[in-house]
Amino acid sequence: MTTIQSRRKLIVIILLCVAVGGAVMRQFAARGSTLRDIGTLLMLLWVPISGNVISWLIARFRRPALAAPSPFDERVVFEPQLRVELTLRPPLLPSEDVPVPVGEHRCALVLGNEAFSARWWVPPELLFRRGTTQALEMEFLAPQLALPRFEPGASFKMLVGESVIGDGRVLGPVAERLVVSRQ
Repeated sequence: MTTIQSRRKLIVIILLCVAVGGAVMRQFAARGSTLRDIGTLLMLLWVPISGNVISWLIARFRRPALAAPSPFDERVVFEPQLRVELTLRPPLLPSEDVPVPVGEHRCALVLGNEAFSARWWVPPELLFRRGTTQALEMEFLAPQLALPRFEPGASFKMLVGESVIGDGRVLGPVAERLVVSRQ
């Protein structure tokens, strides 16, 4: 339990004790007396806390929905279908001006008012910095829908989450090539 949680728990216990003390005071005080009115006010201190207790109980019973696994998780091998020229937008903070990490990156490519899920791979030998243009290969989640729309020369935007992080241009489909095993 964190410090904040333990403090909240202590506050709830104290206010509950004050409310019970107010109820006892009200029970034994004469009608119309100031002592009975103070007991009533002490009982009312519990009212704001009751909403917090109810919301805490609801949160305890409500379970967050599990996120569905991405269909890309089932595909172990990266099989590119499209070659693009990509320029990631430069970062706003100098501390974020680092090379793009090696490995797989997922995004949506936006063409007009349509977006297509894709992933791209940064090979270990490539030093890819934001603000520079690189030729990369993309793999689509649904290539049968995406490839007809991405004609050579078409411009697109790269979307990650809710942010546009890059701009690109289609160079063409990936030519057949031999798969080289790295050992």
